[in-house]
Amino acid sequence: MSEVVAAARAWLGTPYRHQASLRGVGCDCLGLVRGVWRDRFGEEPEAPPPYTPDWGEADGAETLRDAARRHLAEIPLAAAAPGDVLLFRWRQGLPAKHCAILSEPGRMIHAYDGHAVVESWIPAAWERRLAYAFRFPAVTPIGRSAP
Repeated sequence: MSEVVAAARAWLGTPYRHQASLRGVGCDCLGLVRGVWRDRFGEEPEAPPPYTPDWGEADGAETLRDAARRHLAEIPLAAAAPGDVLLFRWRQGLPAKHCAILSEPGRMIHAYDGHAVVESWIPAAWERRLAYAFRFPAVTPIGRSAP
C-alpha cells in the first residue's frame, strides 16, 4: 500500500476547519494534502494565501490547479493510482476547488465542510466532477536516505 495513503489515513477523523492543516485538530481538503506533504516530505514548498470558501467563484482563476502544477506531477485522470491527488470542479466552467487523495480504486480520502476527514467511495456525481490528477514528486521522504 502506498505510503502516501497510509499518511492520509492517519488524518481520518480530523475535524473540518477551513484553512487549517493540523492532524487531529482540524483541516480542510487542501490542509489534508498539505499535511500529507509535511508527513512524507518535510517542509511545504510554499504557504497558501488566505482564501475564502467562495474563492473559486470569486475570480475564476485555476488557483488550486496552478499550485498543484508547481509542486506535483500532473498525470492523466485515467492513470491515477492510490496516493495520487485528485482535483474536482463543482460545475462546468468553474475552477477546480476541492482535492482528495485516491486511497484505492474508486475510493478517496478527503475533508469537506461539516465532516471530519473521511475515506469514502467516489460516487458517480463526484466522478463526473473530476478535473485533474497529480502525483506527489519522486523525492526522498523525510527520515530516509537517498539511494
